[in-house]
Amino acid sequence: MELRRALAEAGFRVHPWRQGWNLGAQADVIERLRHSLDLVRDERPVLLVGWSLGGVFARELARAIPERVRAVATLGSPFSGDPRLNNVWRLYERVAGHPIDEPPIPRIFDKPPVPTLAIWSRRDGIVAAEAARGKQGERDKAVEVKSSHMGFSVSARGTRAAVREIVRFLEEVEGAESRD
Repeated sequence: MELRRALAEAGFRVHPWRQGWNLGAQADVIERLRHSLDLVRDERPVLLVGWSLGGVFARELARAIPERVRAVATLGSPFSGDPRLNNVWRLYERVAGHPIDEPPIPRIFDKPPVPTLAIWSRRDGIVAAEAARGKQGERDKAVEVKSSHMGFSVSARGTRAAVREIVRFLEEVEGAESRD
């Protein structure tokens, strides 16, 4: 709720995840997210903001339907490198019911065909910085903010810092597009 509140305060129309508890990657997760996006009923491309594993899903949704996506912002999302570059991978395997390196959706490292911002923190505590910031070619921009992993979604300070970076990024991207 705090992340949605911060986005709404910044002027964004926000919509919920609509998927219940995130219990890991499932084979139909991108199709279910596409359906959730259809419920938004807005013809304009949307900004997808994903925290933790939700950011991985946001990147894959953008890859599946780039014409519907304005940009993707990930917050502490393990989209790069070895899937064990986090402190909860064993728990993830138990909850998700599959080995972390054999997810039911493809692991693609190349950036989606839309502008992408990776927000990360060396104080994350769950996801390693190199997994959340990615490498050149895996995202357009990476920005560090001071936040814990949970802070990205529940702390007023962490969420607002992330939203400030999202707004800056969109201004940069959309300013560059208008100059082209």
